[in-house]
Amino acid sequence: MLLSVNLTFAALLAVLLVLATAVVAVARLGRPRDTLLAGASAAVQLVAVSLVIGWVVRALPLLLCFLLLMYAVAVRTAGRRVVPAPGRAWPWAAVPIAAAVFPVVVALLLTGVVPARGVSLVPVAGILIGGALTATVLAGRRSLDELAVRRGEVEAGLAIGLTVREARMEVAREAASDALLPGMDQTRTVGLVTLPGAFVGMLLGGASPLHAGAVQLFVLVALLLVQAVAAAVTLELVTRGRLVRAEAR
Repeated sequence: MLLSVNLTFAALLAVLLVLATAVVAVARLGRPRDTLLAGASAAVQLVAVSLVIGWVVRALPLLLCFLLLMYAVAVRTAGRRVVPAPGRAWPWAAVPIAAAVFPVVVALLLTGVVPARGVSLVPVAGILIGGALTATVLAGRRSLDELAVRRGEVEAGLAIGLTVREARMEVAREAASDALLPGMDQTRTVGLVTLPGAFVGMLLGGASPLHAGAVQLFVLVALLLVQAVAAAVTLELVTRGRLVRAEAR
């Protein structure tokens, strides 16, 4: 067992969360309450998932419902991050996540690389959905922020004959590409800076280091594809005016 789960573990976890909240408050890095709520909600959700997941993996209909729930939560989270103001644009966040994750999962199932069993499919799908969520949020926020700051350059592009999409693309493309940096840095430094969860989990489960490394490599490469597709589709939606903040309408 990697960690001893006992009262000391719970107390240390609470202290770490309080310290994280305090640092956010002192450094004014955002709303301290958000950090506290994020940690508390993570605890509740992980306990609930731990109790439910052993049940849902036994039946295919329940497994599909659980995967759809994961996808729906990711879409809602990405939409609220990219389009925080009330409006009808946030459901477009469903498009990049689905476009990035669905083809990869289908390919894995059809080739037999990942068996159609909950114990294998849930963690792989969860990792891919999480990667698509991160890329969608970063690409959407960065590109929309850049368009707001450099609005004059968009207007200049229109003045020289560019279409609205082309003018926005010239401004937003570089900003949206920042969404790929976390995934690329993680891939470049794997094994040297960090040992990712899939690798450590397989080692603790009794797999050989070589097998664990192969699985982790597969996950990282799949994530590169998923995040690239999610960022590209998000950028396209932003430049076409589908994913837009309410104040920009």
